[in-house]
Amino acid sequence: MSSSTGDKLTGKVQELAGKAKEALGDATNNRDMQAEGVADQVGGNATQAKGEVKQTADNLASKVGDAMSGAAGNVRRKTD
Repeated sequence: MSSSTGDKLTGKVQELAGKAKEALGDATNNRDMQAEGVADQVGGNATQAKGEVKQTADNLASKVGDAMSGAAGNVRRKTD
């Protein structure tokens, strides 16, 4: 599993756990637990966003590499 996929998965688990914690805090009128749940959701969303950024960077690097390979091939053909 790529690190971007791992970040997205870890973030989603953290987000869902935060939602559950927030709901439990709501149900028991425990404001601290509710706040922790919200904080966990924010952290989970940030981790998911980090995974998205990594994936975008990997995709961009791959496209740049492909373009460079294509350009190098074109230069070789023109100089032959």
